[in-house]
Amino acid sequence: MAQNLQITAASPDPALLDLPWDVPLEQWPSSVLAALPRGISRHIVRFVKMSGGVIAVKEIGESVAYREYELLRQLSRISVPSVEPVGVITGRQDANGERLEAVLITKHLQFSLPYRSLFSQMLQPDTATRLIDALAVLLVRLHLIGFYWGDVSLSNTLFRRDAETFAAYLVDAETGDLHPQLTDGQRTYDVDLARTNIIGELMDLAAGELLDEDTDTIAIGDALVERYEELWSALTDEESFDSEERWRVAARIERLNHLGFDVGELEITTDIDGTSVQIQPKVVDAGHHSRRLLRLTGLDVQENQARRLLNDLDSYRAATDRQNDEEEFVAHDWLSGVFEPTVRAVPRDQRRKLEPAQLFHEVLDHRWFISEQQGRDVPLAEAVSSYVENVLRDRPDEMAILGLPPESADQQE
Repeated sequence: MAQNLQITAASPDPALLDLPWDVPLEQWPSSVLAALPRGISRHIVRFVKMSGGVIAVKEIGESVAYREYELLRQLSRISVPSVEPVGVITGRQDANGERLEAVLITKHLQFSLPYRSLFSQMLQPDTATRLIDALAVLLVRLHLIGFYWGDVSLSNTLFRRDAETFAAYLVDAETGDLHPQLTDGQRTYDVDLARTNIIGELMDLAAGELLDEDTDTIAIGDALVERYEELWSALTDEESFDSEERWRVAARIERLNHLGFDVGELEITTDIDGTSVQIQPKVVDAGHHSRRLLRLTGLDVQENQARRLLNDLDSYRAATDRQNDEEEFVAHDWLSGVFEPTVRAVPRDQRRKLEPAQLFHEVLDHRWFISEQQGRDVPLAEAVSSYVENVLRDRPDEMAILGLPPESADQQE
């Protein structure tokens, strides 16, 4: 029986109707495809140009598509780093009336890169470690809100630059599940599976000569477990101390802030005679520095980028002797007098290579480097020119890396 095409989306774009839904995804014409770095997927996935942007289209079973769509919507609502769902399309048929698989559509995450693309750029030797750190932070954030991933891997993650580090985003949620709280067994299974998958993926990179053959892939897999356990313990462990040491409450909160988390709820109990105190964070929210920067300047950036920008804001405040001024007024002047002019000083054709906050961070790094090299304080404007000429000009465009033929940018296992 003939079926009608059904589009389920919160804000459907009419341009969706112009795409060739009666053609199997693997046969879509190159004229509608966007050439972006590819990852590895169990399903056929295509990056598609639409309404001036790019979407990712994945062929998948209908019930799984709806389930993943709803999970991604829930994760987006609570600001967990993940791809943004666009919709689900069902009722597809080819020209002969044969049924075609449903598709899940998500927005392409700008400035993001799959791990294979990062390694293919021959980045710094510690790239693997920084990716593992980012994945551990993401896994802890997911577990804190009760999300069981079920298939943790580098392939199911996208990475964006975050100052000297990376920020990880969940891409594939089809095996995931959201619970009120995870058991220790669920968390342990996720972490063990992550370790196994990562070791396998890195061995695959080594076999393809994208990773130094001397790299200890098992040690890197073990590092994920270690990093996860350290962070989980710092965020959730109970701490006991003498009642005379109540300063340790503020110290615990400060440590969590330093890790990039705010304390939403802290449980404090004392023993019967009041001689000892126990504290345990019950609700912690990631994004301590990014929320502060957003409140002060309106800039919505990654956590470590925010940390760096706030440090520069503090330096600006000290240099202009405005420690007694309202922080919001100083932040406004720093934004309009330092941050924005610096980003605008980068030529327009080079500006799209990195996010503005990442550009600013790298200019500051470059300024420090050439100042030390030349033994003088290099002015910011001079540092921008030097950075553009000696660093940025040779960098790839990370907003949307083009240049790959569409057929090589597709993904299929």
